[in-house]
Amino acid sequence: MDLLIKNVHICDPQVGLDKVADIEISGGVIKNIGKCDTEYERVIDGEGRLCVLPGLFDMHVHFRDPGLTYKEDIITGANAAKAGGFTGVACMPNTKPPIDNAETVGYIIDKARQTGINVFPVACVTKAMAGKELCDYVELIAAGVKMISDDGRPVENAELMRQAIEQTNKNGLILASHCEDLNIINGGIMNKGRISEQLGVKGMDRASEDYITAREICLAMSCDARVHICHVSTRGSVNIIRAAKRDGVKVTCETAPHYFTFTDEKLLARDADFRMSPPLRTEDDRQAVLEAVLDGTIDCIITDHAPHSAEEKADFETAPNGVVGLETSLAATLTQLYHTGKADLNKIAELMSVNPRKIMNVDPVKIEIGQTADLCIFDPNLEWEVIPSELNSKSKNSVFKGTKLKGKNLYTICGGKLVYQL
Repeated sequence: MDLLIKNVHICDPQVGLDKVADIEISGGVIKNIGKCDTEYERVIDGEGRLCVLPGLFDMHVHFRDPGLTYKEDIITGANAAKAGGFTGVACMPNTKPPIDNAETVGYIIDKARQTGINVFPVACVTKAMAGKELCDYVELIAAGVKMISDDGRPVENAELMRQAIEQTNKNGLILASHCEDLNIINGGIMNKGRISEQLGVKGMDRASEDYITAREICLAMSCDARVHICHVSTRGSVNIIRAAKRDGVKVTCETAPHYFTFTDEKLLARDADFRMSPPLRTEDDRQAVLEAVLDGTIDCIITDHAPHSAEEKADFETAPNGVVGLETSLAATLTQLYHTGKADLNKIAELMSVNPRKIMNVDPVKIEIGQTADLCIFDPNLEWEVIPSELNSKSKNSVFKGTKLKGKNLYTICGGKLVYQL
């Protein structure tokens, strides 16, 4: 592909790039960054208003494939990712069957070749996610796995979890933990507090998240190994992780835009599209998560893209938890961080492109001469309303539905090819 991207604000903290310039792409490779006088048949003219970041990477999505493809599949999930500016994603293993063997890993990798972006299967920590026996990590690594998780539930046996974390020191995998104690949750469907009491529904005590977060950090510390904490939502977890990092524990963590945007007051509408695990919390938690994103305690922003059908989401009290987010993540982050002056584009690039790849040991993508073009091109000032029926995802359960956001991805380039254009 030969393409000129003209007069755009380019930002890549990996190479110290933060300026308005042109990008010349020839044969899919970045040929020049600066002022270009050469005529190109294909031109994207940013007119000084568009911005370019390294292609975004979401290390926590659910594509429901294999087995639950009425909700989403690898193709439709990747279409949603491309629309959101993502050139890479890591899909979680709670499929049917779960991703616990080389055959299922191969199925996902093969199907993903059709998508135009990079899809990394995350394999289970335990066989069938049953929490009884560790998977064969040697087999999974040979098949292409870089991260393991029993996401959707914790590994309840602490000793088994310790053994899994200990093995990551030897095999180079990163273990991502879903930190919710199911015994403490005990059937709760939203944050336990004033709003759950007002609605008369069972709540999910924050201790469920804080306890498992602390447990995983203790286990990682005992093994001197890495551990990654999924979707942080409470002040308690933030404080535990911050203290652990200060003490040199090899812990990283993530959060999603809805946790620093909304609170459990959204649940007053009794709409299951505002239910996810962990749940929306209080204003104090929202502020704590926001502070942790800004001060570096939280390493990256993910979506936890979790599609469910309209029929499944119809009943507030019995619906499964989970929301889609790939097509709103950049816009929500720009709205909450960039347009409020809390974070610049360098910070957003680190949170949404650089750090997640680094945590997963995935090859970095850089806006640099000689590199294959892998870019997210967006208008930071384009205002739009999230209308679920217009989303590319097969499911429409968006927590941002009806919300007006500022910033939208217009073009996605992956592997030197233009894979999405609004």
